[in-house]
Amino acid sequence: MSVDEKGRRMLTEFREFAMKGNVVDLAVGVIIGAAFGAIVTSLVGDIIMPIIGAATGGLDFSNYFAPLSKAVTATNLADAKKQGAVLAYGSFLTLTINFIIVAFVLFLVIRAINTLKRKEETKPAEPPKPSAEVVLLTEIRDLLKK
Repeated sequence: MSVDEKGRRMLTEFREFAMKGNVVDLAVGVIIGAAFGAIVTSLVGDIIMPIIGAATGGLDFSNYFAPLSKAVTATNLADAKKQGAVLAYGSFLTLTINFIIVAFVLFLVIRAINTLKRKEETKPAEPPKPSAEVVLLTEIRDLLKK
Protein backbone atom coordinates (compact mmCIF):
# COMPACT_ATOMS: atom_id res chain seq x y z
CA MET A 1 0.00 0.00 0.00
CA SER A 2 1.46 3.34 -1.02
CA VAL A 3 1.70 6.44 1.16
CA ASP A 4 -0.95 8.12 -1.00
CA GLU A 5 -3.40 5.24 -0.44
CA LYS A 6 -2.72 5.27 3.31
CA GLY A 7 -3.41 9.00 3.39
CA ARG A 8 -6.69 8.60 1.52
CA ARG A 9 -7.73 5.75 3.81
CA MET A 10 -7.01 7.88 6.88
CA LEU A 11 -9.00 10.78 5.46
CA THR A 12 -11.89 8.44 4.70
CA GLU A 13 -11.82 7.08 8.26
CA PHE A 14 -11.72 10.60 9.69
CA ARG A 15 -14.64 11.68 7.50
CA GLU A 16 -16.69 8.70 8.75
CA PHE A 17 -15.69 9.54 12.31
CA ALA A 18 -16.72 13.19 11.84
CA MET A 19 -19.97 12.27 10.08
CA LYS A 20 -21.03 10.18 13.07
CA GLY A 21 -21.00 13.36 15.11
CA ASN A 22 -18.12 12.36 17.37
CA VAL A 23 -16.03 15.42 16.57
CA VAL A 24 -18.95 17.77 17.13
CA ASP A 25 -19.83 16.07 20.42
CA LEU A 26 -16.22 16.31 21.54
CA ALA A 27 -16.03 20.00 20.61
CA VAL A 28 -19.28 20.79 22.41
CA GLY A 29 -18.05 18.89 25.47
CA VAL A 30 -14.77 20.81 25.52
CA ILE A 31 -16.55 24.16 25.15
CA ILE A 32 -19.07 23.37 27.89
CA GLY A 33 -16.28 22.05 30.12
CA ALA A 34 -14.25 25.22 29.64
CA ALA A 35 -17.27 27.42 30.37
CA PHE A 36 -18.14 25.37 33.45
CA GLY A 37 -14.52 25.57 34.61
CA ALA A 38 -14.55 29.36 34.31
CA ILE A 39 -17.82 29.58 36.24
CA VAL A 40 -16.54 27.30 39.00
CA THR A 41 -13.25 29.22 39.21
CA SER A 42 -15.13 32.49 39.57
CA LEU A 43 -17.57 31.01 42.10
CA VAL A 44 -14.79 29.67 44.29
CA GLY A 45 -12.33 32.54 43.89
CA ASP A 46 -14.71 35.49 43.94
CA ILE A 47 -17.57 34.33 46.15
CA ILE A 48 -16.75 31.36 48.36
CA MET A 49 -13.07 31.95 49.22
CA PRO A 50 -13.58 35.57 50.38
CA ILE A 51 -16.26 34.31 52.78
CA ILE A 52 -13.91 31.61 54.04
CA GLY A 53 -11.10 34.16 54.25
CA ALA A 54 -13.31 36.44 56.36
CA ALA A 55 -14.26 33.52 58.61
CA THR A 56 -10.61 32.48 59.07
CA GLY A 57 -9.33 36.01 59.58
CA GLY A 58 -7.91 36.52 56.09
CA LEU A 59 -5.76 33.40 56.12
CA ASP A 60 -4.23 32.84 52.67
CA PHE A 61 -2.53 29.53 51.99
CA SER A 62 -1.14 30.46 48.57
CA ASN A 63 2.06 31.98 50.02
CA TYR A 64 2.98 28.97 52.15
CA PHE A 65 6.27 27.40 51.14
CA ALA A 66 9.20 25.45 52.50
CA PRO A 67 12.73 26.43 51.43
CA LEU A 68 14.75 23.61 49.91
CA SER A 69 17.96 25.62 49.97
CA LYS A 70 19.74 27.44 52.78
CA ALA A 71 20.13 30.43 50.48
CA VAL A 72 16.37 31.12 50.65
CA THR A 73 15.74 33.73 53.34
CA ALA A 74 12.72 35.55 51.92
CA THR A 75 9.38 35.50 53.69
CA ASN A 76 7.12 35.68 50.66
CA LEU A 77 6.89 33.10 47.90
CA ALA A 78 7.75 35.34 44.94
CA ASP A 79 11.03 36.52 46.48
CA ALA A 80 11.84 33.03 47.78
CA LYS A 81 11.55 31.57 44.27
CA LYS A 82 14.07 34.14 43.04
CA GLN A 83 16.55 33.12 45.75
CA GLY A 84 16.45 29.38 45.18
CA ALA A 85 14.44 26.18 45.21
CA VAL A 86 11.28 26.17 47.31
CA LEU A 87 8.48 23.71 47.86
CA ALA A 88 5.39 25.86 47.28
CA TYR A 89 2.81 23.66 48.98
CA GLY A 90 0.42 26.58 49.60
CA SER A 91 -0.90 26.57 46.02
CA PHE A 92 -1.59 22.85 46.26
CA LEU A 93 -3.32 23.35 49.59
CA THR A 94 -5.45 26.18 48.16
CA LEU A 95 -6.48 24.11 45.12
CA THR A 96 -7.30 21.13 47.34
CA ILE A 97 -9.51 23.30 49.54
CA ASN A 98 -11.18 24.74 46.41
CA PHE A 99 -11.86 21.20 45.16
CA ILE A 100 -13.37 20.13 48.46
CA ILE A 101 -15.58 23.24 48.53
CA VAL A 102 -16.80 22.68 44.96
CA ALA A 103 -17.42 18.98 45.65
CA PHE A 104 -19.40 19.85 48.77
CA VAL A 105 -21.47 22.51 46.97
CA LEU A 106 -22.22 20.06 44.13
CA PHE A 107 -23.18 17.45 46.72
CA LEU A 108 -25.64 19.88 48.30
CA VAL A 109 -27.12 20.81 44.90
CA ILE A 110 -27.52 17.18 43.83
CA ARG A 111 -28.99 16.29 47.21
CA ALA A 112 -31.55 19.11 46.89
CA ILE A 113 -32.47 17.99 43.36
CA ASN A 114 -32.90 14.39 44.53
CA THR A 115 -35.09 15.57 47.40
CA LEU A 116 -37.29 17.50 44.98
CA LYS A 117 -37.55 14.46 42.70
CA ARG A 118 -38.68 12.29 45.60
CA LYS A 119 -41.40 14.79 46.48
CA GLU A 120 -42.62 14.87 42.90
CA GLU A 121 -42.95 11.10 42.74
CA THR A 122 -46.45 10.06 43.67
CA LYS A 123 -47.88 6.70 44.48
CA PRO A 124 -49.02 4.81 41.43
CA ALA A 125 -52.75 4.85 40.81
CA GLU A 126 -54.67 1.89 42.12
CA PRO A 127 -55.60 -0.61 39.46
CA PRO A 128 -59.17 -0.28 38.20
CA LYS A 129 -61.80 -2.51 39.74
CA PRO A 130 -62.39 -5.67 37.75
CA SER A 131 -65.30 -5.62 35.36
CA ALA A 132 -68.45 -7.66 35.96
CA GLU A 133 -67.27 -10.25 33.42
CA VAL A 134 -63.97 -10.73 35.23
CA VAL A 135 -65.75 -11.10 38.58
CA LEU A 136 -68.14 -13.68 37.07
CA LEU A 137 -65.27 -15.64 35.47
CA THR A 138 -63.35 -15.60 38.76
CA GLU A 139 -66.38 -17.00 40.61
CA ILE A 140 -66.79 -19.73 37.99
CA ARG A 141 -63.11 -20.62 38.25
CA ASP A 142 -63.33 -20.80 42.05
CA LEU A 143 -66.45 -23.02 41.85
CA LEU A 144 -64.74 -25.38 39.41
CA LYS A 145 -61.75 -25.73 41.71
CA LYS A 146 -64.00 -27.08 44.49
